[in-house]
Amino acid sequence: MAVYFFYGEEDYNIEQEIGKLKKGLDKNFLEMSFKTYDNPKFPDLVSILRSQPMMFGKMLIVVNCLEYFSKTFDDKEIKEIELALENNNENVDIVFVATLKRGEGSKLDSRRKLFKILKKYNAVEFNVIPTYKTAELESWIIKQGKSKGIKFDKNALTAIISQIGNNLRQIDKELDKLKLFAYPNDTINSDMVKEICVSNEDLFSFSDYLMENKKDLALLEYRKLLDTRYPLEILSTLQTMLRRWIILKAKAHSSTAFELAKLTGMHEYVVKLNLQKLKNTNLKDLVKLKENLTNSEYRIKAGLVTDVEKEVENALFR
Repeated sequence: MAVYFFYGEEDYNIEQEIGKLKKGLDKNFLEMSFKTYDNPKFPDLVSILRSQPMMFGKMLIVVNCLEYFSKTFDDKEIKEIELALENNNENVDIVFVATLKRGEGSKLDSRRKLFKILKKYNAVEFNVIPTYKTAELESWIIKQGKSKGIKFDKNALTAIISQIGNNLRQIDKELDKLKLFAYPNDTINSDMVKEICVSNEDLFSFSDYLMENKKDLALLEYRKLLDTRYPLEILSTLQTMLRRWIILKAKAHSSTAFELAKLTGMHEYVVKLNLQKLKNTNLKDLVKLKENLTNSEYRIKAGLVTDVEKEVENALFR
């Protein structure tokens, strides 16, 4: 058996690591050999940790445990959890996952007893790669491209980071499109990136119009984006941008550009550009828009919406 502890803001890398572990399971029995639990109560957690595999070989259990770091187990419970981990079946792998909200700069409390216990096992912190750490981002893209059978010239890597930013999930999707576009060749160049990948600049133009209350122009930009992006994809990207803008607007008077860069994961120069753009924008309007988008995202994912494009449009322009 093995126990893992994956935590941090970069949920895509966490998902990928879990995916690697799943490959070791028998595909014919995945429904029984792969289980996911969300913050189970203490008695259930102990029972889960003591799980016994059936006749189909290894088991992989994922325990989403973020809520455990905002509550306290008593000493007896901690001891029981520790004992269950030490003695769980050799054919059962357990992964504790604490995914933090992206872009908020929050951290798990390392003083908690549960953190100290889990940290003793295969613990990995998955941080978002800031856009200014270009070498680290390029390395990730090269590795991801290799797994897909594609290569890049130096300018292509620069273009990908410039146009998409540091959203690894989005980069991965764009790499799939680039692979199809380049076929039968396997090398991606910057011209391909500019032609195939939707630039964040398109979203910036759209959001600029939105913030300036130029709703007619913003609506045109939104409908242009729909030619190449699914509405939820636009919504998700805009949510990330809004989260950063709210931080910038709320803390601009009390923080330096360097401090704001650390809080948002943006380059210091980009922070200054965004602050200039947001100069005449009301913080309350940004918060209200984010609330509208969050509500729409919930409605869409809950299956309460038949026209997704219209739902996002209403959230943006109501």
